[in-house]
Amino acid sequence: MPVVTPSLVVLERDGWEPRARAHADRVDAWTAGRLARAARGQRHPIEDFLFEYYPTRPGQLRRWHPGLGIGLADATALAEDAAYRVVEVDGRDVVTVDASRFARRRDGLAWVEGLVRRTAERPGRWGCFGLHEWAMVYGLEQDEVRHEQVPLRLAPDEVRTVVDEQGLRCTHYDAFRFFTRGAVPLNEIEPTRVTQPDLDQPGCLHATMDLYKWSSKYAALVGSDLVADCFALALDARLLDMDAAPYDLSSLGREPVRVETPEGRAEYVRRQRQIAEAGQALRTRLAAALQAALESVDALDAVGPRPGASAGS
Repeated sequence: MPVVTPSLVVLERDGWEPRARAHADRVDAWTAGRLARAARGQRHPIEDFLFEYYPTRPGQLRRWHPGLGIGLADATALAEDAAYRVVEVDGRDVVTVDASRFARRRDGLAWVEGLVRRTAERPGRWGCFGLHEWAMVYGLEQDEVRHEQVPLRLAPDEVRTVVDEQGLRCTHYDAFRFFTRGAVPLNEIEPTRVTQPDLDQPGCLHATMDLYKWSSKYAALVGSDLVADCFALALDARLLDMDAAPYDLSSLGREPVRVETPEGRAEYVRRQRQIAEAGQALRTRLAAALQAALESVDALDAVGPRPGASAGS
């Protein structure tokens, strides 16, 4: 049974070690293909996105963090991590996250907390039909597209026609910034990094994928169980992202969601809503964890982290 102190739940080794092992096994199932491909110098246009676009490496994702408010007994290896400290509980050493290590990153933490919370409060939008990937190849020939090793399933002029007829309604800056020059003025709005907290909304696949980015950035504070859940949903969102793209992914066993047709657009929205619903549950968990972390940082008596400390993640 865990030992509970007023501010800390202490887990014995036989309580936390199986959780850490289960997390590693879960992550290994996701990263095995990526590591094998990297050794062969190969790339996967769908799955590798989560390891190339986002900065968390497989080894970092594999490492288990209990999260703020949990102490681990007999966890000497974790005590060496710069994000942790050793405290005495009932006369013995316990390892726990050190909130003071994040004091210098307080503004960034507050920005992310606000972004996640405000996104959760907005209604989802369902009219984009995943055409951001089409906008990224709008006006380009096959040898000019981002995934040049994957053939387009429509001719470039057909891609242009679909975008021109359906219009572009992308709300996410990190998708919009990859639009071709010809596609940029076709979007309803012009998202920027500054306006991201005002525009991100739950229906956006990229905003859902970003839950993995934000949780992994503060993994020590929010815990690896949440990070892994966010990764799993990000993978689902990425699959729909590319299924709806104008690429021919049949060689990877993927069937397209033909958003150029009414039936395909309906299928896209159906899957989009399912992902958004799951994303809202994770977004609520992440917002609560980030708020607790922010409150812990703000409650510190110390002015900042110890000299030379690095917050890490």
